[in-house]
Amino acid sequence: MATAVQSVHSEFATIVGDSCVITDPAVCQTHAVDGLAPSAVVYPQSAEQVAAVLKCAAEHDLAVIPSRNLTKIATGNRPRRYDVALSLKDLNRVWYYEPADLVVSVEPGMKFGDLQHLLARHRLWLPLDPAGDARASLGGILAANSSGPLRPHYGTPRDMVLGMKIATTEGKVIKTGGRVVKNVTGYDISKLMIGSYGTLGVIVEASFKLYPIPAGRATLVLAAGTLEQARELRRAIQRSPLEPMRMVWLDTQAAKLVRESPSAAAEVSAPEIWIEAGGSPRVLERYAGTLEEISRGAGVSVERLEANSAEACWSRIAGFREALAGSWPDSLAHLKAVVPPSASEEFLKQAQQRAAEVKLRLASLALPSVGVVYLSLLEGAREAVPRFNGALRAAAISLGGSLVVESCAPELKSQIDVWGPPGDDFAVMRKLKEAWDPKGILSPGRFVGGL
Repeated sequence: MATAVQSVHSEFATIVGDSCVITDPAVCQTHAVDGLAPSAVVYPQSAEQVAAVLKCAAEHDLAVIPSRNLTKIATGNRPRRYDVALSLKDLNRVWYYEPADLVVSVEPGMKFGDLQHLLARHRLWLPLDPAGDARASLGGILAANSSGPLRPHYGTPRDMVLGMKIATTEGKVIKTGGRVVKNVTGYDISKLMIGSYGTLGVIVEASFKLYPIPAGRATLVLAAGTLEQARELRRAIQRSPLEPMRMVWLDTQAAKLVRESPSAAAEVSAPEIWIEAGGSPRVLERYAGTLEEISRGAGVSVERLEANSAEACWSRIAGFREALAGSWPDSLAHLKAVVPPSASEEFLKQAQQRAAEVKLRLASLALPSVGVVYLSLLEGAREAVPRFNGALRAAAISLGGSLVVESCAPELKSQIDVWGPPGDDFAVMRKLKEAWDPKGILSPGRFVGGL
């Protein structure tokens, strides 16, 4: 068996070069998924090499998991098997960039922060604030359809991708879409790849439509008090002419964690609603005035953050799990629920009650305008997590939503249904998996229903 494995590694080396196939156990362990490490890490240098590696792996029935910075690798079921880590870190080039056309085409290994830095030179940006923030790779963002508080105003990655190239297990590189808006006729295959968690193919290039950076930005923080007060504030803001770029609710623990300094964190004594507005100085002043009127009517205070401090805080909100890791390195699990926006506060109330019942400590944040709620279990009895997860999933479903476990300790995954019950479209998902990955080598077992 060892000789057979070495033979396959030699085939990979023929494709990518000897120095780009690493079998050192220490390196392989850094790419472990839920405690399962591959026998080799392969570093392709081009889209064609990615396709060739996938074809070789399929011919030898080797399971492959693509990744870059591993910021989202904890999401999903424990893989049924795992032989090859396909690292896309060297695919980090910009193939096309035309600021006047508001289009950029990049490889999946480029870090999100590096792309934003490039675009900012022309006062442009990709208005996403995904999990992992600046460290996240473009490929990982697309694979997870990752977005954050900017989502209500700008949309998700699905709304920003114009086209892409995809490497398949047949050794082909398929092109879909292009570099201009409204260029797709028929079904857009790009939409299949976004949010598929690397189970259908490997994205090797993506073209995005870009947006101008707002002339100015202002962050205002409202003391939300109780969830009932937060609900009334949300409704008042939604009834007003205001259109926030970002709006997020933070419980007391989360608000303390995202503050820039210990002294600022010490001043937090209640949940908060954070709002970011964009526009000219005149627009921002009018925005601040309207929010002050709303806050006075609700009997709460409003604070305007200094620009640099606000940007650092929004970055920690996007990278909330990373921010938590500094203070709570042994946190138990991170959950994400999606419920109707009008049910956000009710779901949060049930989460707080359930956590208290099983003696789990929570840090929570929510995007109330789209009904997305993130719950981090900071401490408590590990054996209480499955019970809490089950109760919260039942609550989310009863409210017309769903819940997934974005990450948890590997030993908990055997006790927890990470994704929850598959939807009515599961038969279609299974057929797509069989068509795109007939041998089941891409991230086997990690997606919904064990796909």
